[in-house]
Amino acid sequence: MASNENKPKVALITGASSGIGKELAHLHAARGGDLVVVARSEQKLAELAAELRKAHSCRVIVIAKDLTRPSAARELYDAVKAAGIEVDYLINNAGFGGRGAFHERRWEDDLSMIDLNVVALTALTRFFLPDFVARNSGKVLNVSSTACLMPGPLQAVYYATKAYVTSFSNAISEELRDTGITVTALLPGATETEFARVADMDKTPLFAKMASAADVAKAGYEGMLEGKMDVVAGMTFAQRLMLSLVPFTPKKLLMRQIHEMQKV
Repeated sequence: MASNENKPKVALITGASSGIGKELAHLHAARGGDLVVVARSEQKLAELAAELRKAHSCRVIVIAKDLTRPSAARELYDAVKAAGIEVDYLINNAGFGGRGAFHERRWEDDLSMIDLNVVALTALTRFFLPDFVARNSGKVLNVSSTACLMPGPLQAVYYATKAYVTSFSNAISEELRDTGITVTALLPGATETEFARVADMDKTPLFAKMASAADVAKAGYEGMLEGKMDVVAGMTFAQRLMLSLVPFTPKKLLMRQIHEMQKV
């Protein structure tokens, strides 16, 4: 992966073993790119790497890493640098949610959520961004959620982490406005991934109608290539209309409506 103008673009994708991350990996490989795929399960990553190499004859580096650990982001960055890999696209996709009243949920679960959704994403962006700035090129795609647009009773911490992701991404996008680097926030609606099951949301009204992970990934990837600041994906017209009304809905009423939508 030596640096030259004609080399394949290298995308580092966290949470690449399933869902939106896996679809992003296939999209990038299909467009002639090479990959560094990251997730906790080495077996799932190995299976993905085999699929990608067979289908697209691309180069795939597998790094199994639990990004909820405090030192994991630095270890990942150091491993990439030690291997001489120049990352062109940083795609921070890894994240998870969880349903339940905040005071009743296990603190360890919510702390891990913050560590992954916020701390790891921020750290990886901080570690790779100076490299992008030094060569004045690179793209960052941070996977947020339409949950960032409002508070979320029964998913208080998850919604708050996604509000952080979008705010953070938009801010550094502006900081880098006069460079060759772009930062895009992807805001999916309810999407067919393992997320809903893991978050105990798959039986709620909020996930009654879901978009495909492939469609969401395509919208996010193309938005990243175009350098868009935000990409809202995977929503019906009715869902978009509902979101557009959020700023005009009395907050107490809005909170009650979201609360009801997230009950089983």
